[in-house]
Amino acid sequence: MGMEFGFYRSIRYAFINLFLVSFIGVILRYKIAFSFPFIDQKHLLHAHSHFAFTGWISHALMVLLLFYLTSKSKQSLNKRYDALILANLISAYGMLISFAIQGYGFWSIGFSSLSIITSYIFSILYWKDLNKITAFSISHLWFKMALICNALSSIGAFALAIMMATKNLEQNWYLIAVYFYLHFQYNGWFFFAGMGLLNTIVEQIPNVQKQLKIVFWLFSIACIPAFLLSTLWLQLPSTLYLIVILAALAQFIGWIYFLLLLKKNSLFLSIYFPKNTAWLFVLSAIALTIKLCLQLGSTYPSLSQLAFGFRPIVIGYLHLVLLGVITIFLVGYILLITKHNYHKKVFLGVRIFVAGIIITETLLMTQGVAALDYIIVPKIDMMLFTAALIMCLGILYINLHIKHPTRTIAPESNL
Repeated sequence: MGMEFGFYRSIRYAFINLFLVSFIGVILRYKIAFSFPFIDQKHLLHAHSHFAFTGWISHALMVLLLFYLTSKSKQSLNKRYDALILANLISAYGMLISFAIQGYGFWSIGFSSLSIITSYIFSILYWKDLNKITAFSISHLWFKMALICNALSSIGAFALAIMMATKNLEQNWYLIAVYFYLHFQYNGWFFFAGMGLLNTIVEQIPNVQKQLKIVFWLFSIACIPAFLLSTLWLQLPSTLYLIVILAALAQFIGWIYFLLLLKKNSLFLSIYFPKNTAWLFVLSAIALTIKLCLQLGSTYPSLSQLAFGFRPIVIGYLHLVLLGVITIFLVGYILLITKHNYHKKVFLGVRIFVAGIIITETLLMTQGVAALDYIIVPKIDMMLFTAALIMCLGILYINLHIKHPTRTIAPESNL
């Protein structure tokens, strides 16, 4: 990963994988709106989600974390991590094919296990190499918490695999395993790694180390108990319920405190965030603000019952995080650290892709709110298929116009 070509080659794989995720989404939406008898919807949905997590987000995060480490390290990390990047890609494509064909079975569980083992090895090596960097950095705290959460999420994945393999699917335990995995991926590995990458820039603001550390600890301490937000339908004891409320409140306060810090130093930050990428970070921040508000609101008993009782709301919420927060941030960060290196048509593709995301999320939320009154939105399946197609065309356009640049921009050279 220390080699310039290796970084861009890996980024190309990330965008290709994002296209595949989007293309499968189009197929899934097409099958709902029309008919596709040769496709098993449930199997392809599992393939879609696992590949999105491993082939797109985890791959992109691993590459970006390694890019940061390489920029700070005096030694080449290429040989040490190339095999892990490759193993992660093999497991991602293996899950894509095996889940689509057989759902949960021998091969799909095998490739899932390979993915988890790869993440363990990556986490151990990365943690050790991060410790070799003597200069203290807030971003390192975020990275380490991200690695811990990635490992924790595997507990849910293994529990789910065992249930599927043994056909022992008790509903409550099945949902707990699913939500445990999702929480420590979405709100753990994905979120903390993303915040770590963002902090590599934000921590360059003079005299903000103390404030940034407060933000980190508010999110970190709240992360594990915040899992219980996904289990409110179990009617938790009052003590646990109070802890859940405090966890949701801590994360909300931490985020508002972070935003106020950014606003206060907006002039400083405007130098390092070009206009052609800054808007992506603003959109991601808006999506995260909405997510945290919904999360806090879900602690109200009647609202939590409604949220968990209607599938469109759950789907809309998960896509808000995966697309609105994480994916838009990753695309923005990739463009930021390679500024002026990509063709202008790439940015046009990004705008088309993001437009598809906004349309999709608007439709999903509309469908969710309508479901509360048992109202069916006319032509909603056709509209969601069209929105998925817009996203797919946008990411295809990006892939068609990405060319290998002549140089990379290290994170600190933006600052």
